[in-house]
Amino acid sequence: MTKKFWTHPLDLHEIRSRIASILDLQDLASCARVNQDWNASFTPPLYNSVVRSRYGPSMESLERNKLLIRHLDLQFFPSGVLSLTSARDTLLSSVMADGSLTTLNLGYNKIGDNGAEALSEALKTNSTLTNLFLCRNAIKDDGANALAEALKTNSTLANLDLRYNSIGDNGAQALSKALKTNSTLTTLGLTHNSIGPNGALMLSAALKTNSTLTTLDLSGNWIRDNGAATLSEALKTNSTLTMLSLTRNSIGDNGAVALSEALKTNSTLTVLNLSGNWIRDTGAATLSEALKTNSTLTMLSLTRNSVGDNGAAALSEALKTNSILTTLSLTRNSIGPDGAVTLSEALKTNSTLTTLDLTRNSIGPNGALTLSEALKTNLTLTTLGLARNSIGPNGALKLSEALKTNSTLTTLGLGRNSIGNNGAQALWEALKTNSAVTVVCGGFAAHRR
Repeated sequence: MTKKFWTHPLDLHEIRSRIASILDLQDLASCARVNQDWNASFTPPLYNSVVRSRYGPSMESLERNKLLIRHLDLQFFPSGVLSLTSARDTLLSSVMADGSLTTLNLGYNKIGDNGAEALSEALKTNSTLTNLFLCRNAIKDDGANALAEALKTNSTLANLDLRYNSIGDNGAQALSKALKTNSTLTTLGLTHNSIGPNGALMLSAALKTNSTLTTLDLSGNWIRDNGAATLSEALKTNSTLTMLSLTRNSIGDNGAVALSEALKTNSTLTVLNLSGNWIRDTGAATLSEALKTNSTLTMLSLTRNSVGDNGAAALSEALKTNSILTTLSLTRNSIGPDGAVTLSEALKTNSTLTTLDLTRNSIGPNGALTLSEALKTNLTLTTLGLARNSIGPNGALKLSEALKTNSTLTTLGLGRNSIGNNGAQALWEALKTNSAVTVVCGGFAAHRR
């Protein structure tokens, strides 16, 4: 008689692996401790993505399992500052040299130039890291120079985040030289780095030859109109950049004019963020002319500028013919009822715009009335931001009437508009027949299901 041996399901690696895929980190650690034979199933997912904290894995366990770590997050390290001579840095060097690390987050650790130089040495030989986050680390031009040297030979890094450091024009120049030869970096974050027109000039020169960078964030620097002009020249020939953010760079109307010329010929840029740049009606008008012929830009942000009714009118004319733009943000400008009228006329014929944000303008009840008329026929707009526009009860009433027939809008922002009880009641009645839209009033979202 043949004996039958029963195998417990947990004795099978395949079963344990399936269980491991749905467990949280605490349960994974518990299972790994139950039986040494289970380590092969429960330990790899436990160390695949590690967020180091006061209660996380010990430095010893990380060192022991360094070959399993793919994502290592050390931002906001409990000690406040990541020491350059600590066991932590020994671990970093070891993981980058011998492990399979793909993402390293060292944000908010003040590693300084010395720490950046140490990382750069590791990057020269590392062949796995694709994402490196170094936000707020007190890195200056020397640290940027070291990282740039590493980029010249590194062939895997795709995302480098240097936001909120102080690399300045010299650091930007060093990175620009690296971009001329580097063939893997696709995203470069340089927000708030004290980069001026000269730094922008150097980066522009790199963009003329670089063929891999797709995202460049220069928000919160000082490139001004001269820097915008040099970047514009680069955009005329660059064929890979798809996202450019120049938020808070004081480029003014002159910078907007220069960028408009580039948009007329550029065929790859899809997102352009020009928030907080002192752009007035003149700048908005030139951008509008570019939108009439541009065939790739899908998102344009002019938030926190000084665009008035004339600028809104110019943009409206562009929207009547443009068939690519899907998002237009005009938050915190100087658009009144007349500007709302022209935008409303454009919405009656435009068939591609899905998001229009007019938050914190001054369209008033008359502006709300004209937009309501447009909503009765528009078939594409899904999000409309009208918070802080003094539309009052009458404006809310008119919008409510439009909501009864509109079938595409899903989000309507109406916070801080003093709509009163009558306006709120009208909206509530409209929501009884329109089950698709959510009306956001301040922190309260009203919808009927």
